[in-house]
Amino acid sequence: MSPSEQAPLIRPYRPADRDEMADVCVRTAHNGGDSRAVHPDRRLMPAIFAEPYCHLDPDLAFVLDDGTGRTVGYIVGTADTGRFVEDFRRTWIPRLADRYPAPAVPPRTPSEEMIRLLHHPERMLVPELGEYPAHLHIDLLPPWQGRGHGRALLRTFLDALHGRGVQAVHLGMVTVNTAARAFYDRVGFHEIAVADAGPLTYLGRATAPD
Repeated sequence: MSPSEQAPLIRPYRPADRDEMADVCVRTAHNGGDSRAVHPDRRLMPAIFAEPYCHLDPDLAFVLDDGTGRTVGYIVGTADTGRFVEDFRRTWIPRLADRYPAPAVPPRTPSEEMIRLLHHPERMLVPELGEYPAHLHIDLLPPWQGRGHGRALLRTFLDALHGRGVQAVHLGMVTVNTAARAFYDRVGFHEIAVADAGPLTYLGRATAPD
C-alpha cells in the first residue's frame, strides 16, 4: 500500500452516510443484485431494509468505509425484533406515509409488493424465531465481496449484540440467493425451520465468538 492509499475500515454509521448506504442497498436488493430495473424508485428499498435501522437502532449500524470516507457496505439490525416492530409502526411508517401510502388494492408490481411489506412490519414476528430475538441485514457492493469484509462487519455487529447480553440473532434471506447462503454457512449460521416461510429461508446463530 502506498502512503497515499488508505485501508478500508469498519466504523459506526453517520447521518452523512445515508445516500451512499442507500446506494449499496439498491445495488444489492434484488436477490443480491442490482434492483434499479425492478424498483425504479431508489428510495424504496432503503426505506424498508436500511434506513429504519439507522433511525431506530443507530448504535447497531456499522459501515464499511473504503478508507476515503465512502460507504461500500454496511450491517444494520436490532437487538429486539419485537420492540423494533412496535417502533417501526409507531414512528417509522408515519414518516413515509405520504410518499408510500398504504395500498388499497392487492399489489400488482414488485414495488407495490414492497410497499405492502413496509406497511406490515408484523411480518417480522415469526414464532419459530423466539429464541433469536435480534435480527440483521448486511450488504456490500460486489467489488468488496469475497474479501473478508462481510465477516468483519458481522463480527462487529455480533460483538455489539453480545455486549448487550443478546444471545442469538436471526436473518431472513431470499432462498434463491445461493451466494448469500454460502456466505452465511461459512460464518456459522444454521437454518431455522419456519412453517410457511414463502420465498425466504431463515437462519440463526449465537452472538458469542466461535
